[in-house]
Amino acid sequence: MTESSLARSAPERRRPAPRPAFLLPVALFVGLTVALGWGLTRDPGVIPSALIGKPVPDFALPPVQGRRLGLSDTDLRGEVSLVNVFASWCTACRAGHPLFMRLAQSGAVPIHGLNYKDRPANAAGWLATLGDPYTRTGAELDGRVGIEWGVYGVPETFVVDADGRIAFKHIGPVTPQALKETILPLVERLRSKGQGSRS
Repeated sequence: MTESSLARSAPERRRPAPRPAFLLPVALFVGLTVALGWGLTRDPGVIPSALIGKPVPDFALPPVQGRRLGLSDTDLRGEVSLVNVFASWCTACRAGHPLFMRLAQSGAVPIHGLNYKDRPANAAGWLATLGDPYTRTGAELDGRVGIEWGVYGVPETFVVDADGRIAFKHIGPVTPQALKETILPLVERLRSKGQGSRS
């Protein structure tokens, strides 16, 4: 038997298939890149809420110190309105407050305030100094009502329809652009829908 025939008769040794271990980091990198790219296209002021389309939680809050009207779930029925969650210690709330003052003066939509985890005197002083755009203002001292509303932090602003259902949630200070392009058009659509269902 020649050497070449021996080599042919011996079982051929196959190289082991390359393990796809190197594919795992590549797949993770691609997945993270896609997730990051998708996240960068999202508006940080709009975070989906499990409460959209659901009735506002049952609650009843006393008024902010020095104010007459508190805020409860029953106050949020009968007309489309905004609920702004704010606090005197919140810097971003201060940035958006002039917009709420102008909105209140225009009479475009009722605005209610939910004062979140604030000292009573600080909340009263803040509204006395910067102005009070709210029709009703509830003092929420312990944060429990905020949790029921799904509040992540302040400021947050909710659009509530005439049936007392949460229609929209905006996180962060409301900007003129968000007001013009999203919030006020939604308020008008909800009002039209409500008038259509009553006729």
